[in-house]
Amino acid sequence: MDCLFCKIIAGEIPADIIYHDDDVLVFNDINPQAPVHKIIIPKKHIATLNDITEKEAPLIGHMLLVAKNIAHELNIADSGYRTIFNCNSDAGQEVFHIHLHLLGGRKMHWPPG
Repeated sequence: MDCLFCKIIAGEIPADIIYHDDDVLVFNDINPQAPVHKIIIPKKHIATLNDITEKEAPLIGHMLLVAKNIAHELNIADSGYRTIFNCNSDAGQEVFHIHLHLLGGRKMHWPPG
């Protein structure tokens, strides 16, 4: 498979990993858009949100719980943070392996862009 995130999971490409468990991996974004910008990926390859099924619902929920826990650990939970799933090119998805952005450490703007 020629998936950047699958290669990170396999250890073929280095990443600044800050957390991992049996289901997800979390690392620092290489092009951060905020003082805190983490990427949360499932270890299972799923290309886009359009490809998830009922079976993956617990995995998606787990990704959000991990985001919440990391926000608390990084002391951005009380001030606020943003979580984002981009789906397909028009939404800005560049790597076709679902991933959740966790952004914080500054005031966010709306609309996002």
